[in-house]
Amino acid sequence: MLFHQPRVLSRFAADEHRSRGRLHPEAPSPTRTEYQRDRDRIIHSTAFRRLKHKTQVFVAQDADHYRTRLTHTIEVAQIARAIARALALDEDLAESLALAHDLGHTPFGHAGEDTLHTCMAAFGGFDHNAQALRVVTRLERRYAAYDGLNLTWETLEGLVKHNGPLLTAEGEPTERYIGLGVPGAILEYDRLQPLDLATFASGEAQIAALSDDIAYNAHDIDDGLRAGLFTLADLKAVPFLAMLLEEIAVFWPGLDDSRTTHELVRRVITRFVEDVISESERRLVVLNPPDVAAIRRANRPVIAFSADMAEAERSIKAFLYPRMYRHPRVMAVRANAATILENLFYRFSREPSLMPEDWREGLTATDRPRLMRRVADYLAGMTDRYAFDTHRRLFDVTPPLV
Repeated sequence: MLFHQPRVLSRFAADEHRSRGRLHPEAPSPTRTEYQRDRDRIIHSTAFRRLKHKTQVFVAQDADHYRTRLTHTIEVAQIARAIARALALDEDLAESLALAHDLGHTPFGHAGEDTLHTCMAAFGGFDHNAQALRVVTRLERRYAAYDGLNLTWETLEGLVKHNGPLLTAEGEPTERYIGLGVPGAILEYDRLQPLDLATFASGEAQIAALSDDIAYNAHDIDDGLRAGLFTLADLKAVPFLAMLLEEIAVFWPGLDDSRTTHELVRRVITRFVEDVISESERRLVVLNPPDVAAIRRANRPVIAFSADMAEAERSIKAFLYPRMYRHPRVMAVRANAATILENLFYRFSREPSLMPEDWREGLTATDRPRLMRRVADYLAGMTDRYAFDTHRRLFDVTPPLV
């Protein structure tokens, strides 16, 4: 007997009863849907807990109030559920994908990812989406019967297709992967359980991806203002933000900067969410998909911003890139973080005995590619704090992160 209550979903929602299942078959739960089980496994994973001490933009030592990977992830999940609910798609699958989308990120944000990608250039590079797949299919060791979390096919598909299809219809890498090709970890798993790499993911996965964009655009504005990298007046250079600031000034004349910032962030999220719902409804009416398979076969995403809001989103990114992501203060910390991770990578690759015993298991001196990937896995799982403390233990001088 099933105790969970079924919900009325659209005909093109991902249906747990028609799921392609798990790599390792399991009996259904009497109290939870399959996608709720995925969500719970993700939340209870070690990799999820580590997100609280991983950088989003500002290294954790900077202050307590900046977003971390964990707080960002929670915000993405909230937005994803709201959009999925409005479109009658499966909220639990959308939430699962939102909660898992950053599990493969390194310490120190994109500085860490870029560093590991460079260090691993001769061994397939490093890609955080591929690393998320490795985390949930191999690196988590919680269950007696298998490695990984044994998530449903639909969750794994959404993780690897966070940025859309990886292959063209002809089987060639899409533009994002033309250089190094599709990451080996994804191709390896695809041979075990095909993920249909040439199609789009479900509508729920597309929701999680856009919710990621909405969340970080909004909270990077908030964090950038909090850090003093730019001012509310500077934001008026972006027409969309100028319009919202004028709206706030009309409703709340003389409002202080702190409350104005919160009102602005609220409006940014609300406008983007409402736009995604409206544009996606329009696209779904045009496509008229009979099922989720039709969404996967479509020639464009069904979850999207309107043209006007897509332009607003690009303009926010164009503003933030030089003033925040490439701000001299941020870049100085990024450079030091990159040095820490690079030092650790080459130290462990030369002396794997310095890694914990379970990370050295099965390694041989002659299997260099496997050693390098193991070192990358170990470093990618570190929190900012653990990487910093490990460097201080192994090296005489450690670059500051503030």
